[in-house]
Amino acid sequence: MIIEADLNHLEDLAPLFDSYRVFYKQDSDLERGKAFLKSRIENNESIIYMFYKDGKAVGFTQLYPKYSSARLIKNWILNDLYVDENYRREGIAKQLINKAVSFSNDQEAEFIQLETQNSNSNAQLLYHKMNFQIQDSDQEFILFKRFL
Repeated sequence: MIIEADLNHLEDLAPLFDSYRVFYKQDSDLERGKAFLKSRIENNESIIYMFYKDGKAVGFTQLYPKYSSARLIKNWILNDLYVDENYRREGIAKQLINKAVSFSNDQEAEFIQLETQNSNSNAQLLYHKMNFQIQDSDQEFILFKRFL
């Protein structure tokens, strides 16, 4: 089940967010991460979707708005995507991405973009399967974009 996170979900979300950050080689800091998420939610600065399986939070995605003054449009950056390693390969990431794409469509965005580590071949394979295309790459990261 996918839900949009609010302040009531911080206790479930914070450990997933911390694991996500550790995956990207950041030091674990549960309380600081929780404060960061709380601020994003309170200030309406991001949209966070969480995936619950059997009553347990096992994945999330966080989207940030992106604006273009010249084109007068708002698009979305799928900035964070994480699924607990015990629940991977069950289609959860795909469902979270589909939710993010659906939300972006509802917001009349022209595209949604994301970035992943160059070494994260599993994620890259999924993004290709979901019609994201490489826009740019360097030694560390690959930028993907999907037009809606």
